[in-house]
Formats: sequence, structure tokens, C-alpha cells
Amino acid sequence: MLNTFFQIPTYILFVIIFCLIIFANWSGYRYKKWQIKKTPGQVRESMGSIEGAMLGVMSLLMGFSFSVAVSKYEARRQLTITEANYIRTAILRCDMYPDSIRNKLRTDFKEYVEARVAYYKAGYNEYRITEELENAETISGRLWKTVMFYSNDLSFRVRSGQMIPNLNQMIEIVVTRDAQRISKVPPLILWTLLILVLIAAFLLGNDFEGHKRNVILLVGYALVMTLTLNLINELNHPRQGLINLDQAEKKMEDLRKLVL
Repeated sequence: MLNTFFQIPTYILFVIIFCLIIFANWSGYRYKKWQIKKTPGQVRESMGSIEGAMLGVMSLLMGFSFSVAVSKYEARRQLTITEANYIRTAILRCDMYPDSIRNKLRTDFKEYVEARVAYYKAGYNEYRITEELENAETISGRLWKTVMFYSNDLSFRVRSGQMIPNLNQMIEIVVTRDAQRISKVPPLILWTLLILVLIAAFLLGNDFEGHKRNVILLVGYALVMTLTLNLINELNHPRQGLINLDQAEKKMEDLRKLVL
């Protein structure tokens, strides 16, 4: 449930976070004015040291979260390309077999490629993702049985010896890729970041000493924080938004040409 908020479409999430920051700053400002009105003669302590410490912690956590999100995004991209290469090699090695076997293998590979393309296009629909994973497992099972059956024939043993390792890699990377899909920056860290940003905005508003706030600075702070949080979230959810794996996934879709 914690992760649901950060799966909202990017443009909507951007507006929500930006408005929350502006509201938090305004609340801090209004609270400060209320304090002054309530106790006009009281000397108030500056909160500069507290703000500095909080902004330092927030910056450190943002840097850590950004680094984790980038590394996970790159790992997902690389796994997608690697899987496409494994499937491509396996499809090409079908040509080592006679036409009767080759056509049977290519028919299964055609279905397998479609299942893997559909796996990415399922987005965050867990039902469809599970369905496509099961579909891919069924088809890869058929491919494995076919290759293993002909591996017992001496006339196909050498060819099967080249196909089996590659087929094994192709099947194993499905599990690795799905595990990487699940692995993200923990939602608790993202929520902690958002709360820290809002608290910092409140304190900045509460620490204001003048009669008129600098709107440019306020909007600038809100934009910088909102863009940073959205960037981390975009990297964390590459199946939606502007930062995605579409270009890497195109390598998988290009495999359709090999099995026509």
C-alpha cells in the first residue's frame, strides 16, 4: 500500500508533491505569524542550525536513493538486452537442425518471444505479469523437452550440446529479470524523503523574518525538491513515465523478425 502512492502517473505526482511543499511552507509561515501575534514581545531562537542539519540529512538520503535507483535501472536495462541476446542466439541455433525440427522449434520460439514482449507491456498489472511468466515457463518447457529428446540421438548430440547451454541461460534469466523488477528503492525510504522535504519546507516558512516572502525562492525550492523526488521515482518505476526501458525492450521486439 505504501508503494501505491508512488505509482501514480508522473505528471499527477509532480503536481501533488509541488502543492504539498508549497502548502507546508505556507503553513510554517502562518504558524510563525500566529506565534508573533500571540506573544509579540518574546524573543525567538533562530532555527538555522536545525534547518542545516535537516537539509544535510535530506541531501544525504536523496543522494543514496538516487544512486540505488540508477544502479537498479541500469541492471534492469542490461538484463533486458542480455535476455534478448540469449533468445536471439537460441533462435539462430535452430538452423542447425533439419527443417522438420527447426520449424517446430521456431514455432515455439515465436510464441515465447510474444510472451516476453507481453511481460513488459503488462506494466504493473500483477495478474498479467504472472500470467505471462507462466506462459513463458510453459513454452520454454516445451522447447527444453524437444531439445532434450533429440539430444539422445547420436546424430543430434553435437548440435544439442550447443543449444542446451544457451537454452538454459535463456530460461534462467527470466527468474533473474523478474526478481530485479521487484527489487526497488524501498517505499519507506521514499516516504521518509517526502516527509523530510515537507518538514524542511515547514521550517523554512516558520523561520521567515520578513513581512513579504520571496516567491521566486519558494517556487524554486519546491521545483528542485519535486523534480528530484520525481526523478528518483521515475528511475524506480521504469515501466511508466518518461524514464523507461522502451529502447531496451525494442531489442526483444526485434526478435519477431527472426521467427516470421
